[in-house]
Amino acid sequence: MSEIAYLKVLEAAFMALADKTRLRLLNLMAGDEVCVCFFTEVLGYSQPKISRHLAYLRNADLVEARRDGKWMHYSIKWPDDEGMRSVLRSTLNALADDPEMQRDKARYTNVCCTPELLVQIARTPIDFISVQPDTMAPRRQLAHNELDEFLL
Repeated sequence: MSEIAYLKVLEAAFMALADKTRLRLLNLMAGDEVCVCFFTEVLGYSQPKISRHLAYLRNADLVEARRDGKWMHYSIKWPDDEGMRSVLRSTLNALADDPEMQRDKARYTNVCCTPELLVQIARTPIDFISVQPDTMAPRRQLAHNELDEFLL
């Protein structure tokens, strides 16, 4: 890669990291891939705003997307360049220590692990998930893909 091309890659990456919303998105993706529906629920932003920031991160080659049926999942794409990989790793480590970022992670854990909220996100009724009708006992937790398959 030429020096000019390399500088453009670095510039794009640093510009992508220079925005609080994009940092919050990266923080949520630090451990795993995340469905776009969770970003909107956790951060409280509109889907178009989230999509715009995710596109910015994709253009900077910092995240990648994977379609799973109607769901889009995003994950961190680790740079090939060791220097940029180190910058991203340091950034994620710093974010992990930030109280606001920790609150985002806690909200994500609550959203992604609560079938009732998954159903609300999908805009479907929640009656069939909350309790078993015969015993009124809570149903077991459903994974995101398992719930998606059930809804289809």
